[in-house]
Amino acid sequence: MKYVDEFRNKALVQDLAHRIREISRHPVSLMEVCGGHTLAIRKFGIPSLLPETVELLSGPGCPVCVTSREYIDRAVAYSRLNNVIIATYGDLIRVPGSSSSLEKERAAGADVRIVYSTLDALKMAEDNPSKKIIFLGIGFETTTPSSAVAIKTASQKRIANFFVYSAHKTMPPAMSALIDEGIKIDGYIGPGHVSTVAGADMYNQLAKKYNLAIVIAGFEPVDLLQSIYLLVRQFETGNHHVEVQYTRVVKPQGNLIARKLVNEIFEPRDDWWRGLGILKNSGLGIRKDFAAFDAEKNIEVETEPVREPKGCICGEVLKGIKKPYQCKLFANGCNPEDPVGACMVSSEGACHAYFRYQVYE
Repeated sequence: MKYVDEFRNKALVQDLAHRIREISRHPVSLMEVCGGHTLAIRKFGIPSLLPETVELLSGPGCPVCVTSREYIDRAVAYSRLNNVIIATYGDLIRVPGSSSSLEKERAAGADVRIVYSTLDALKMAEDNPSKKIIFLGIGFETTTPSSAVAIKTASQKRIANFFVYSAHKTMPPAMSALIDEGIKIDGYIGPGHVSTVAGADMYNQLAKKYNLAIVIAGFEPVDLLQSIYLLVRQFETGNHHVEVQYTRVVKPQGNLIARKLVNEIFEPRDDWWRGLGILKNSGLGIRKDFAAFDAEKNIEVETEPVREPKGCICGEVLKGIKKPYQCKLFANGCNPEDPVGACMVSSEGACHAYFRYQVYE
């Protein structure tokens, strides 16, 4: 409880909110690019503590949200194969594809299993040698190392029936693309978990190129308000650079062991992001040396034409152009129990967070 008390201390929260009000003189738009931050900001009511000059935008920080319907459609098609078991993290199972979801396929008899780690999926492959186990690898720099561990372990142990269907992505290309599209972003609340693995230094070029303030933040109220204070201070003084608020976890170089392993197993490739389209070198594909574990290269399947839901503005929400409540489907046919778009599925999605904490501004 001491940890929680320290970073949710009421006096510290009030002091930081006061400091922000004191130094903020000009309108500033700050975007969080971490789904965990999106959830925390709404859960703790951070916007209500800020002056009118400070606007918070939700960006493409939820991996479930930015994953394409084409990816889901292919996963659904895989699940319909008789000799396949799909292993996936929980959030992905409910993401709508063009006409189905993994949840619906499981209800219809497909073998779709929720796992809590890639090693669970590997064990599943060892226990079911007559089946092909396809692990759905999604996420940013945070979750990619676990997929890399699984692939390397499968190679070392010669587990030939284990495959990864990769939708892993890297964050900086999306952050750059948002600025290139002309979206007014004066600073980024940098992702804490991503930066723990990849390191704070990976944002230096971005900050320099766009003269941009970037502060890597933790997830508690004091973390978030201190990070906003640092961003506003950078903006007001014009001294834009990368700063780490989350110093108890994030280092400049990140986790060198994890980064080395990811580079050994994966290589950059162009990838599609909801709302942003195809971004150069923003995805991670499995290298040729480990192609035997790549589901896309080894398991052929036919997929249906991609169909996006009418009226869903998830792409615009992910770019910070619109708020979730501006969607005509929000809380009107689209809710966490029956989501129309991907942004309503995960607890880290902006639409889910706005709905859960009744943000209708």
